[in-house]
Amino acid sequence: MTTDFQHARIALGQRLRELRAEGGLTGRQLADLLCWTQSKVSKLETGRQTATHDDLKAWAEAVGQPRTAAELSARLRSFESGTRSWRRQLAAGHKPVQDTLTAEHDRSHFLRAWEGAMIVGMLQTADYARHIFSAYVDLHRSPRDIDDAVRARIQRQESLYRSGKQYHILMWESALRALVCPPPVMAAQLDRLAGVIGLDTVSLGIVPFEASLKLPAANGFWIHDERLVIVEDWHAELWLDQPENVSLYLRVWETLAASAVYGADAHRVITRCRRALGDL
Repeated sequence: MTTDFQHARIALGQRLRELRAEGGLTGRQLADLLCWTQSKVSKLETGRQTATHDDLKAWAEAVGQPRTAAELSARLRSFESGTRSWRRQLAAGHKPVQDTLTAEHDRSHFLRAWEGAMIVGMLQTADYARHIFSAYVDLHRSPRDIDDAVRARIQRQESLYRSGKQYHILMWESALRALVCPPPVMAAQLDRLAGVIGLDTVSLGIVPFEASLKLPAANGFWIHDERLVIVEDWHAELWLDQPENVSLYLRVWETLAASAVYGADAHRVITRCRRALGDL
């Protein structure tokens, strides 16, 4: 995933180097023309820095080939669309990100999820979600639109009760035990989770600590209708729609699903996690 992004950035850098050479300019001469540092030119050409669309337009004009600006921007858009950095996404806060995800849920019918670190957003209580958003606002130093983001997330949960939707959600037991919020909030969250079991639109699987795992319980992801995978990492969201990537994540999900328990057995795992919090 990240490797694909880096390969695309290196390829763009090679194209920039070709254009500079065709224009008969050294890196220093181009930097002087653009009023940039020579290190910026070097980083763009070697794929160690991501160009902006303005950078690409300026480069094309400086090397005397302004018509190539559209080609360069198209290259940039092709790998930007797959890797959506949190820095850019959260510039206007968390609510726009939630709205984008809601639109994707609305156009999807069969959704699979895996999460090993926290309760899946579609099953979060408002109080639990508030603590999660607060933590990420602090991490990314993004605008504090926490209440708006919580409302958007809770509103998206209405699709859990729509006919024609199917949610197959897997979580590792660690997600049920991680105290990313005060214990009373976690207790209420686990009560909510237990109440989801039995919904017609939801299949909830829990992978217990004692289960044998054929794969490590890595980062969380969603699969939408076998056409799109959304993977969350610390620096970015990855939106993957290439068939080979979707097939890979389907295999990962199916492998993890084989280690999960469901129904009454899942309820027992939730109950023991709830008991571990004491009488709250």
